Amino acid sequence: MTPLTHLPDGGDLPEVVTIGVSVSVPDPYGAAVQDARAGHGDPLARSIPTHVTLLPPTEVPAEGLPKIEEHLAAVAAAHRPFRMLLRGGGTFRPVSPVVYVRVEEGAQECRLLEADIRSGPLARELAFPYHPHVTVAHGLPDDVLDQAYEQARGFRAAFRVPGFGLSRFDADEVWRPWRTYSFG
Repeated sequence: MTPLTHLPDGGDLPEVVTIGVSVSVPDPYGAAVQDARAGHGDPLARSIPTHVTLLPPTEVPAEGLPKIEEHLAAVAAAHRPFRMLLRGGGTFRPVSPVVYVRVEEGAQECRLLEADIRSGPLARELAFPYHPHVTVAHGLPDDVLDQAYEQARGFRAAFRVPGFGLSRFDADEVWRPWRTYSFG
C-alpha cells in the first residue's frame, strides 16, 4: 500500500492536500445519482463520487497525513456497520442552492462518525451545522433545482455501510478515493 505521503503512482504530494471523508453510496444507487446530476446539467456530476459527507473538503499539510490515517483507523475501529436508507428529497434553499436525497436511516450513525472524525488532527469549525445527505443538484438555476427536487422525492436506496473512505481532491479538480476504513 502506498503511504499517504505519496501518490499511488509513486510521485510526491504537494505540501498541502485537500481531503474529504465520506460514506460511499454503492452502485446501482451511486450511478443513478450521478446520472441524475448529469441529466440536470451539473458540471460536477462525474467528478464527485456519490457519497454522504463525514468531513467536508479540508486542507491539511501532507506531513500530517500519517497522524490523520491513524486517527481515521481508530475512529473506524470504534464504530460498527449500519444500515442506511436514502429516501425522498430535501433542499438547503434559500441558504444554499442544493437539492439532496435525505438520509432517513443511518443519520444518527453519520452524526456520531462525523463528530469523531472531526476531532484530533481533523478538528475544524464548520460553516453550517452537520446534516447528512446525498447531493443531487448544486448551484444550478432554480427551475432545474425544482425539477431535481421533484425527481429526488421518489428516490429510495437501502444498503449496509461497512466503513468510510478518505478521498483527495487533485489538481484536475476531481475527487479520488484514496483509502477505505472498515468498521471494527
